[in-house]
Amino acid sequence: MASRARAWPREPEDVDPAIVAAVVQVLADALLLSPEVAGGLSADTPLFGQLPELDSMAVATVLTALEDRFGILIDDEDVTAGLFATVGTLAAFVASRRP
Repeated sequence: MASRARAWPREPEDVDPAIVAAVVQVLADALLLSPEVAGGLSADTPLFGQLPELDSMAVATVLTALEDRFGILIDDEDVTAGLFATVGTLAAFVASRRP
């Protein structure tokens, strides 16, 4: 069986700005970020370990919200620290999973 995994760009500048903006909105909604915090998020903003609202419990909430918003499935093996390195890496992953 062929793997569903696809290569995804790791550099924030390789990600469609519309997807980055949509991921920022998902993060803001799922993590209940203030408008000031949400407004400061960009593709190169560090996430896991840097954004206090994104703890291990919140990861599941964010993943579910991303699946719902983008109509994608995220497998357990896809969830790594690298996935949540920055807003851009998360957006690049989402982009790679969209039909």
